[in-house]
Amino acid sequence: MTAKPSPKPHGAAKDRRDEAHKPRARRQGPIVPSSSVSGHTLVIVIAIMTYLAALTVGAVDLVRATAAGWEADVMRETTIQIRPAEGRDLDALAARAIVLARAARGVVDVRPYSDDETARLLEPWLGSGLSFDDLPIPRLVVLRLSDTEPFDPSALRSALEKEVPGATLDDHRRFLDRLVAMANTLVGLGLGVLALVLTATVLSVVFATRGAMAGNRDIVQVLHFVGARDGYIAGQFQRRFLRLGLKGGLAGGVAAVATFLIAEFSADQSVGTAAADQIDALFGNFQIGPTAYAGVAAIVAVIAILTALTSRATVYRTLRTFD
Repeated sequence: MTAKPSPKPHGAAKDRRDEAHKPRARRQGPIVPSSSVSGHTLVIVIAIMTYLAALTVGAVDLVRATAAGWEADVMRETTIQIRPAEGRDLDALAARAIVLARAARGVVDVRPYSDDETARLLEPWLGSGLSFDDLPIPRLVVLRLSDTEPFDPSALRSALEKEVPGATLDDHRRFLDRLVAMANTLVGLGLGVLALVLTATVLSVVFATRGAMAGNRDIVQVLHFVGARDGYIAGQFQRRFLRLGLKGGLAGGVAAVATFLIAEFSADQSVGTAAADQIDALFGNFQIGPTAYAGVAAIVAVIAILTALTSRATVYRTLRTFD
């Protein structure tokens, strides 16, 4: 009998056997190691820089909000001072000044300071138990201004000069100018600190990128000489350092937000103490506004993007040395 030829294998089975005999392609590893000591160190550095930058943003926002509150309070009040002199009846002059102030446009309330209130104002400088008979202390009349109706200080100042001898109108403009200058100086210092922190972050990323390229110099050189585009190599480093920047930035941002919340909670818990009274006198209600939290989120994003772009630029500069 003639042996029958064996049936040909089915097409799908043949393809599977052929695929099994093919050499498997090696899985390509990343150019930049996914984890290294330098990478962990860079994350810590970025987290610290982000934390400091976020604290700076919070401090600048607090100073700005406090200065705006002070400015609003100062703009809502003005003061009439009546200087004592021989032969002047301060009570009668103060009463006349009150009548003129109440008739002025834009004034919603007029309140004269009593002797006890004036003494409390001077107590931090002159001590307690003051005698007004021995000191030429002016009489004060405080005017509260309207938020909607404009106030004309020139008209009231002219009326006081004619009818109230020794009376002057202090609109606190000089104090307000100094306050605005101080706030602007502090904001400028905060922005300077923020710029220094970002500069330090950029320098740290530059050194870390150069270290990563030095550690993988052979791989980078081979890829470069066999024709790999510079954009491909730079993209590998950029993605790696973007992840490092996000990780460190999020850690620093979360730590800064936690610091803000702890500070607000501590301020609320210490209400009534001497330290809380001093903070309340300086900052009012110690509270970090939503703009500060938005600033922290922006700082995290900026540092992550800055880290990625800095590493990419550093790789391009380094690859030029291979040519």
